[in-house]
Amino acid sequence: MEGIIPLLKPKGMTSHDCVFRLRKILKMKRIGHTGTLDPDVTGVLPICIGRATKVAEYITDAGKQYEGEVTLGWTTTTEDASGDIVEHKKVNQSFTREQIESVLKSFVGTIEQTPPMYSAVKVKGKKLYEYARQGIEVERPTRKVNIYELQLLDDRAIFTGETIKFRFRVTCSKGTYIRTLAVMIGQALGYPAHMSELIRTRSASFSLDDCFTFEQIEKHMVDESMDQVLMPLELGISHLPKYQINDKVAEKVKNGAVISIPEQLKEIEGPIMIESENHKALALYIHHPSKPGLMKPAKVLAID
Repeated sequence: MEGIIPLLKPKGMTSHDCVFRLRKILKMKRIGHTGTLDPDVTGVLPICIGRATKVAEYITDAGKQYEGEVTLGWTTTTEDASGDIVEHKKVNQSFTREQIESVLKSFVGTIEQTPPMYSAVKVKGKKLYEYARQGIEVERPTRKVNIYELQLLDDRAIFTGETIKFRFRVTCSKGTYIRTLAVMIGQALGYPAHMSELIRTRSASFSLDDCFTFEQIEKHMVDESMDQVLMPLELGISHLPKYQINDKVAEKVKNGAVISIPEQLKEIEGPIMIESENHKALALYIHHPSKPGLMKPAKVLAID
């Protein structure tokens, strides 16, 4: 059994919990998730099965899309609704739709974020949330992330009240903390804020419409129809540039040979999917660090 299961992650489970449950359902161990989702977050979580675990990191590196909710009025230790209140400030003004849209627009592009203390980022070998649980505050590394699109989903003209909530859709790069983005949006509007709700609507090539629940997967397992659930690993890396080769070169690729970079891909910096004439992924290649004009395998995917 191999391929990618686009799982509809339920609320209350970590990504690791999801892998553990699928190992029991599928009765196999070679299963991996494609990036950490907080327990309170629902939505698209591609799960790699068997040989597809080789491409998990490339799905993790792909862009993501989320729909969330910002609540103005207070911020929390975890920057979401599950944490303890850190700061509270009554919202004593109204905001127009144009004001909020202007703030959202200001975050589109490359921004800097400092990960929250309650996160899985490691500092000196320990995850930040381990320090946080001990009440220890440590210096956190600032990272640059890309916001490709940030759109207001609420259709109100005026936003008013002691607390104000509004929904948004964001398309972003790997490593973006949506919780932190919600806090940053609040700061730009002049109020403490937190992310009160979040669902991931897309990860790499997979959307909510592609996803299966645990219950559906269990039923397909019983009915011996897992072919309807398992997506080909090629779909998980379809966002990467492709280079199709003939059978003669394919044999070299399967053995990890260094090959020439085609002219049309010489400006590509990241991995390139090498595919056979029948569109099967054979390997992922990268530019050779010391041999200009050549590329070497990062991952060989072919079975033989």
